[in-house]
Amino acid sequence: MNPLTWEAPLVLTWAALFGIVLVRAGSTYLLGWLARAGAGRFPRIQRVFTSHRYRRAETLVGRWGAPLVAASFLTVGFQTMANLAAGAARMPLARYLPALAIGGACWALIFATIGIAGFAAVGAAYARWPVATLCIGAAVVVVALTALVLVRHRARPPED
Repeated sequence: MNPLTWEAPLVLTWAALFGIVLVRAGSTYLLGWLARAGAGRFPRIQRVFTSHRYRRAETLVGRWGAPLVAASFLTVGFQTMANLAAGAARMPLARYLPALAIGGACWALIFATIGIAGFAAVGAAYARWPVATLCIGAAVVVVALTALVLVRHRARPPED
């Protein structure tokens, strides 16, 4: 299902993306809710709940609550952990659902407008200059991975 080929009005594209994010993020919240009770019984789940990324998300969700969950939809990679932490922390649905609706609506709007336009621009560039587009894409990936490695390396506590 390629969103670039959707010939629907913007509002329908937004509604489809909003539905997708509600199901995905809501499912992650539910998994956190269910998994927290059984975390000790399954090593794989226990590893997720003891990971640095999860503990950071749990701390931030504990401190900022629903506004953090809503804002997490504007990030890349953090929203899954924020929704998982909200579920595991048993954030009440009265707080979680409005945060999910607001954050999901913003995410769907951004993706339905800027995201699809960006994909279309990359597709047009590839159709005209495939080698240059692939080289630039590879360079962007290398720079992003290098930055990720450097950030993670600096964030690690020094070993004794």
